Amino acid sequence: MTEQSDSRPEDNGLLNAQVREAEEALTKLGASDPELAATLARVLGVVASEAARTTRFARALAKALTPSDAQTASRPAERPRRSRRAPGVIDPFAVFAETGEAGLRSSLGELGLEQLRDIVSEHGMDHDRLALKWKDPQRVIDRIVERVESRTAKGAAFRGRPEQPALRHDEAAGPAAEDSSP
Repeated sequence: MTEQSDSRPEDNGLLNAQVREAEEALTKLGASDPELAATLARVLGVVASEAARTTRFARALAKALTPSDAQTASRPAERPRRSRRAPGVIDPFAVFAETGEAGLRSSLGELGLEQLRDIVSEHGMDHDRLALKWKDPQRVIDRIVERVESRTAKGAAFRGRPEQPALRHDEAAGPAAEDSSP
């Protein structure tokens, strides 16, 4: 007998009842679809054997089979990330997509230093932890434009290039190849 079956006899009675119910259900299914019943019995046997053999698998299986409501209730509440800054007054990525760099610089130029810092903070543009300390608004604008351009261009190598007409082999050789005939 296993350690678990010795420690809690009431669990054994419940387990035995559940095994009998599963057996009855598989037997009923076997009357109408014996192949499916045999397949389910094999799958359940393999899963149960592996769960008995591997504690890690048993825990992962138990977690997967636990209703999502019970999982969220048992998990400690995560602290929401709080920003000390207000959200940015504009979305620099949307402005850049609509009006380009010049339009973005123009829109950012109308904002105050604190509003620029809000944008930097909201979009995680202070990777070196310096931009929020800068006193010159133009320097902050340069950082925002640089990060927007960088993130917008990220992955461009995989998006494909504009179509270029392919040169034919005889065009690639140039005019000298045409003049070589006598």
